[in-house]
Amino acid sequence: MTLMDAIYHYAVAPNERTLLALDKMRDVYGVRRVELREGEKAVCVEYDASRLTGTVIHQLLLRAGIDIVEGLSAIAPPQEAVSLA
Repeated sequence: MTLMDAIYHYAVAPNERTLLALDKMRDVYGVRRVELREGEKAVCVEYDASRLTGTVIHQLLLRAGIDIVEGLSAIAPPQEAVSLA
């Protein structure tokens, strides 16, 4: 499993229908988390890159109704520290 974060900025705030569609994105196999960052006007999607591509995530957001103005490259989320003690 290769976890990636993709961040997309939008111009128009999502309406209720769009928010419901974003919530349903988590039902797509490989999508682990969808986070709306209203202050930044951004949507962050954590997904399994061994199952999905950035292009698929972009298309899912467009179908959900997100008005994407800028997409940042997918980045690997920070790894949690593992204590061996």
